[in-house]
Amino acid sequence: MGMRGRLGELCHRSGMLRMLQRVRQWGRHDLRILAYHRVLTLAERSHFDFDLDLVSASAEGFREQMLLLKRHFRPISLTAVATAAVAGQPLPPDAVVVTFDDGYDDNYRVAYPILRELGIPATFFVSTGYIDSGLPYDYDWLVHMILRAPAERVAIPELSLELAPGAGRDARRRLAGEALSRIKMLDGEAQTALMKRLERDWGMPRGGGHPDCRPMSWKQLREMHAAGFEIGSHGVHHRMLAKLSQQELEFELCESKAVLERQLGVPATTISYPVGGDSAFDDRVVDAAITAGYQVGCSYICGTNALAQLQRHALYRLPVERMMGLGWFDAMLTLPEWLSYPTSRTSTEAARTECSP
Repeated sequence: MGMRGRLGELCHRSGMLRMLQRVRQWGRHDLRILAYHRVLTLAERSHFDFDLDLVSASAEGFREQMLLLKRHFRPISLTAVATAAVAGQPLPPDAVVVTFDDGYDDNYRVAYPILRELGIPATFFVSTGYIDSGLPYDYDWLVHMILRAPAERVAIPELSLELAPGAGRDARRRLAGEALSRIKMLDGEAQTALMKRLERDWGMPRGGGHPDCRPMSWKQLREMHAAGFEIGSHGVHHRMLAKLSQQELEFELCESKAVLERQLGVPATTISYPVGGDSAFDDRVVDAAITAGYQVGCSYICGTNALAQLQRHALYRLPVERMMGLGWFDAMLTLPEWLSYPTSRTSTEAARTECSP
């Protein structure tokens, strides 16, 4: 859990968070945006052949988090934020937006029924190419291949990574984590080429899909949209936009927007930049998103958003991770400057300060 988690649980148990929440309101007027990926209850984590770090909460944990959110904060939609920002209208105190990235089918099976039951709005950012194909996402498949590759020696020379013969599953999972970090430093073309080579050389094409890593379907998304939930863009192929040529960047932004509008019948005005760290989006990406017609853009940089200077095309979010118990979650929402996850940095050019209020 780490120091932040222990401190968060301690603050929660002390019963002081509501008082601290009221005190914080006097000096800070900001917007919190929660960032989730997957909501899954895993019977046995060691048997899960995909990225554990993308599991934000169990079904039970997510329900507890949403109940707490509804009880002590003000859940609002991302569209309401954009509307208020354009009109120069204030947001309510302790406003919180719930968002999901990628478009995993457990968002529909697990998270959506809970949100609908509790009446909590949410935005689901989906990569339209994966919704079309139904195939696992690139980075998920990379982890899966490393965990399941039949090769005695797992080697990825393009990333300067190799495992000794006979390395166990824990070592493979550590290698997968390092591989995820390193592949994201390559440009878009090199990432695609590496994935194709590994699938071919290891004999693990993803063409058959996998039940543990399925995107939602358009039918499911239309149902969610009809129920009042927002569906936003996460690009077409979940590519790091700052790593692309201008032509590829514009395609990812404009094509995903056009597909969403065709499938859902309403304007697509919100986007979450895939990966979303300071190496995944920059001023060029923001400018292209504005030109494409997006009213709001979310990063994956940790922090809250000052309402007086709301940068609505480069919004910060608060990641929710699977090790975060209810007490830590409550404390993180109440005191995000001290108790949220720090953002991993690759540069300082595209961001303000780490976990900035």
